[in-house]
Amino acid sequence: MIYSTKGRGRRFDSILETIGDTPVVRLKRIAPKGVEIYAKFEAFNPAGSVKDRLALNIIEAAEREGRLQPGQTVVEATSGNTGIGLAMVCAAKGYPLVITMHDGFSVERRQLMRMLGAKVVLTRKEDKAVGMVDKARELAEANGWFLAHQFETKDNADIHESTTAQEILGDFDGERLDHVVLGYGTGGTATGLGRVLKDARPDLKITLSEPENAALVSSGTTQARNAEGEPAESHPSFAPHPVQGWTPDFIPLVLQEALDKGYFDGLQPVTGPESIAMSRRLAAEEGILAGISGGASVAAALKVAEQAPEGSVILTILPDTGERYLSTPLFEGINAEMDDEEMTLSQSTPGYRY
Repeated sequence: MIYSTKGRGRRFDSILETIGDTPVVRLKRIAPKGVEIYAKFEAFNPAGSVKDRLALNIIEAAEREGRLQPGQTVVEATSGNTGIGLAMVCAAKGYPLVITMHDGFSVERRQLMRMLGAKVVLTRKEDKAVGMVDKARELAEANGWFLAHQFETKDNADIHESTTAQEILGDFDGERLDHVVLGYGTGGTATGLGRVLKDARPDLKITLSEPENAALVSSGTTQARNAEGEPAESHPSFAPHPVQGWTPDFIPLVLQEALDKGYFDGLQPVTGPESIAMSRRLAAEEGILAGISGGASVAAALKVAEQAPEGSVILTILPDTGERYLSTPLFEGINAEMDDEEMTLSQSTPGYRY
């Protein structure tokens, strides 16, 4: 087959207009026989992750409602992807941005945000996500900055209700779709999808996944919050895990709607090693370079597939690209220099000059 393209049929006024409409791709080599598994690959967003969607909506909703003034500094706590998305949006719109992030997350994330013009204030990883949330709030209050509030704002789930969920309905229009499997992160995707898909397809099942050693929702323990809905303290069931962007050390307020209204049908834990191994399989067997969270999502989907009736169709979400994990365990053992086999190949022809 010879591929041909015709362009998108339009020109874009801003990079921000290219957010959304990410592709759904079938996993042909990883999926078990008798079950179809598809992945919605959010790395096709311009800044490389699903968080581009909420970053844009947080800023534009605040502009429409007068909560964000021209030239006002934006501040937010993030593990990285929301910060990168906000840095792109703020660069395109001309807002200064300050990010708070603990120093346990990959250094590439800091570099990407700074490349896009943001300032990055590091907190200690020992203080976990609650520590960086507290620092963002302090900076906002001390300086009169706009706090993005990704974990609490309605603008987060709203964008997934109006875009991500609608894209899924369109891509599976007239076709079977039995199950959606995803991690919850801030809770925006899970809540936005739940609002739409549960009404549009009543028989569809939604499974949330979380790290096995940080199973906050599965624990049944409620989250302590302050008056703003922010976490008052770390959740007692949290433990550090390698799935960056998944499951902070609290249950976000945005996710609470999905929990309270029953937008999901089950919980599927996965381990860190399973998630990393599946990310590597996605690259080696499907040609899909996804992050650890993508591997976790697919690992959870495969567990769901084991119990699914023959012929089932399952969709999962790949939140970001693997390129922002170069300094993490995902790339351990992936060398920059030639190994012995590669050196032998290099020396096997007369043109050896290395």
